[in-house]
Amino acid sequence: MPQQYWIMKCEPSVYSINDLKRDGQTTWEGVRNYQARNYINQMAVGDRAFFYHSNATPPGIAGVMTIVSEPYPDTTALDPEHRYYEPASTPENPRWSSITVSYESRFSSLISIDELRAYGELSDLIILRKGNRLSVTPISQEAYHFIMNLGKLIG
Repeated sequence: MPQQYWIMKCEPSVYSINDLKRDGQTTWEGVRNYQARNYINQMAVGDRAFFYHSNATPPGIAGVMTIVSEPYPDTTALDPEHRYYEPASTPENPRWSSITVSYESRFSSLISIDELRAYGELSDLIILRKGNRLSVTPISQEAYHFIMNLGKLIG
């Protein structure tokens, strides 16, 4: 299967690119939208994703991560004490999926959503559509490379 590319959103007050850099890798959990879950289920080891800081001032792409696992059941849905608990999810029939990501690099400065909107080459990005709230979206290889050329990567 050819490499795929993604944008994955998280609020930096919950977990940021700097947290991922510190941790090295993390489980991307808590996705509770069926379309976003379906995208997670399409991911494969080696895929690349942009880490997008949502609900920030300004929101935008902060860095790059690599998918390092196949999708697996999100066990937070099974824990009644967890904020992502989902009573309808069971071990026999898990409703939600997680993925493990690893830190790749961060950009020297955030690529804001306004900057992304300024380029016609990126007009097809789902994240730029009015009303889009998906936390996981695919992007084309061309868009991925275009954004990589916009950013200056640092370790």
